[in-house]
Amino acid sequence: MQKTELTRFEETVLPHLDAAYNLARWLTGNEHDAEDVVQESYLRAVKFFSGFHGENARPWLLAIVRNTCYTWLRRNRMEEPATELDEGTQLIDQSSPNPESLLLAAARTELLRRALETLAPGFREIVILRDIEGMSYKDIAEIASIPVGTVMSRLARARARLQKLLSEPDLMEARA
Repeated sequence: MQKTELTRFEETVLPHLDAAYNLARWLTGNEHDAEDVVQESYLRAVKFFSGFHGENARPWLLAIVRNTCYTWLRRNRMEEPATELDEGTQLIDQSSPNPESLLLAAARTELLRRALETLAPGFREIVILRDIEGMSYKDIAEIASIPVGTVMSRLARARARLQKLLSEPDLMEARA
């Protein structure tokens, strides 16, 4: 890779390192595996960067991360991984200084984390990409190599499942 190409790679792809790590963390279930997957993904991205001619590198990179992650999981794990919540990711507003509010917010975050863990990986990744990463349906469809309609239906089904789990605490307690 020539110096100008390397500079273009750094400017285009490196700003999306946090999103790549976040997706890998949710799919692998722990920090160390996510770091390995992201490193392997970036090596693949460098290798194939000359073929990238799009305007938005984020979906391109996250598709590489997703594919690398699933390949890594097939090679290294036989069962569905448990997923931990990234402590740096705030899923709910915790701006209230009231200790009771903070405790309730932490309990809701834990409940949401457990509910997300129950989703099948194909549904979980759609929720993570849309609701946590804020990606468009079109970009998610590109990343997951599925039609936009499938993204929308999976997201609707995943949200309905989450809503059911979160509205019926007995279901979550039974899974704990």
